[in-house]
Amino acid sequence: MLGLEYFDFKALWSPWMLFAMLAIIIGYFYLIGPWREQHYPMEKRPGFWQQVMTVSGIVLLYMAQGGPMNLLGHMMFSFHMANMSISYLIAPPLIIMGIPAYAWRSAFRARFWKRLSPVMNPIFTLVLFNVLFSFYHLPNVQDYVMTRYWLHEGFNLLLLIAAMIMWWQITCPVPEWTRLNGLRKMAYVFASGVLLTPACALIIFADESLYAVYNNPVVWAQAMSYCVSGDTAWLLQKFEGPMFFNLFSAKEDQQIGGILMKLVQEIMYGCILVFIFRQWYSQENAENDSDLRGVDPV
Repeated sequence: MLGLEYFDFKALWSPWMLFAMLAIIIGYFYLIGPWREQHYPMEKRPGFWQQVMTVSGIVLLYMAQGGPMNLLGHMMFSFHMANMSISYLIAPPLIIMGIPAYAWRSAFRARFWKRLSPVMNPIFTLVLFNVLFSFYHLPNVQDYVMTRYWLHEGFNLLLLIAAMIMWWQITCPVPEWTRLNGLRKMAYVFASGVLLTPACALIIFADESLYAVYNNPVVWAQAMSYCVSGDTAWLLQKFEGPMFFNLFSAKEDQQIGGILMKLVQEIMYGCILVFIFRQWYSQENAENDSDLRGVDPV
């Protein structure tokens, strides 16, 4: 029904990205196993759920950027927004929290990284991601980017980096690098949700389909040329336009995509707020207990 049966293995699964994902997962287990035992023998191996978070984040990122969902994201706007949600709202915090603190310290111990410390200012990272995300979804910008392969790949990478440094402020696993306390983290999450709302509202409440990639067969075929090899003229003949495989109109598909993005954001941010509150509450109780133990009974 979605038309995936017309595409070959290469178009559906992006073999090079698949191999890269497998290599990264193998590298992760080497990092927390033999490499840790050699360089940080006193550090504990990450727990089962911490390992699950990392592997899940990497697999989800691959599915959104290299698996069948990536191809569907060029065919339906709702899948495009699902991919954006997975790539920038779900995968980054899972990966960050799954990698142990000693690995982060080792990776960024070079003095070179200290020169980039202004980039990690919480306000800058908050604004950077949300502005880039909103800018990308301006109709003319998205149509332009999605029909130019290297620009599209570069912008996706830039968005991923921006998402990672934004989530770092909230889920930083290295205590001495944390810039925000519990209350400020909660305010940060709330502010991020507010900043992302206008872009979602534009998509949901637009009077018509905004993106030529999803409503103009010629532009769609041009964008699809980066997913499939060779001449894409057969796509127009096979599908008779991009809406052949869509159960909804272009406008309805767009609205579903906007609602999906906002829904995933609310759920993810809600889960993170609960995580932050529990972490903050535990720290406060630990500090209070420590203070009480330091007071001599009268």
